[in-house]
Amino acid sequence: MRAVVVTEPGEPEVLRVEEVPEVEPGPGEVLVEVVAAGVNRADLMQRQGHYPPPPGASETIGLEVSGHVAALGEGVDGTDGLEVGQPCVALLAGGGYAERVVVPAGQVLPPPPGYDLVDAAGVLEVAATVWSTLAHAHLSSGETFLVHGGAGGIGSFAIQYARALGATVVATAGSEDKLQHCRDLGADHAFSYREDWAAQTKDAVGGVDVVLDNMGAKYLETHVDLLAPDGRLVVIGFQGGRRATLDLGALLPKRLSVAAISLRGRPLDQKADICRHVAEEVWPLLGDGTIRPTPLTTYALDDVVEAHRRLESGDNVGKIVLRVSSSHPPTP
Repeated sequence: MRAVVVTEPGEPEVLRVEEVPEVEPGPGEVLVEVVAAGVNRADLMQRQGHYPPPPGASETIGLEVSGHVAALGEGVDGTDGLEVGQPCVALLAGGGYAERVVVPAGQVLPPPPGYDLVDAAGVLEVAATVWSTLAHAHLSSGETFLVHGGAGGIGSFAIQYARALGATVVATAGSEDKLQHCRDLGADHAFSYREDWAAQTKDAVGGVDVVLDNMGAKYLETHVDLLAPDGRLVVIGFQGGRRATLDLGALLPKRLSVAAISLRGRPLDQKADICRHVAEEVWPLLGDGTIRPTPLTTYALDDVVEAHRRLESGDNVGKIVLRVSSSHPPTP
């Protein structure tokens, strides 16, 4: 089968499409014939050598795919709601940039209602990340929520999901077009991170109850200062660095919480539970239009280098997806 390999850590040019050994489902696993694969910032980090897959996971890049169930491993049957030939999306620890991938059965779902398989390829990883993060933070109606990179895949989804929960949403982005995109998705306030977004946030909403933080060290002190009493800072990435000094004395008076949440390395039972909640609680919001599809930029698998360049440039709005194969189910 064809898959993307990383010849050595480095720039996008280290990515190559090559023939690799076929994969077969083991006990409790499903073989998926891949139609399309989502491209995420974590993929860039793995390509650069900064984010290796968890032990036992595929070395191939790719955390989410859409496609068709091609085979069921031992112990997986109709009681799992999975049948050969059915369309699906899957959450992965690795392996997505390939024609076929094996996935634990609990991480395979029907596509969101109304989505074709190319559109669906870029939904599950962001939906699972946002749902699990905001569930951990207990974001509730009437609270204020801040997310950075509001025009990206996670940011675009988080704006809409937080609004669906009844929160007031503040988003940041880097250009007027992207700020307008955030507003169009439902952000109550959108500020340029090239300006004093923290002061603008304070003027607009006072304190923030929940911050979804993909920046890490760069904004740590600013986020702690912005948080309202009983506020929660949830770190999901380190685009602004990993190391910073935290003044614990700033946490105590406001009873603040700081947490770091990851999805990729969670135990299988936790990932299966997250996927179940996404199907039950998030898919209906996509089906009825409460959460709208974000713009999609697609590339062929052979153009993976260009796809990574595009995401790395910061110019993209919405999600990037690699088209891998036909959207028709495999022949039995």
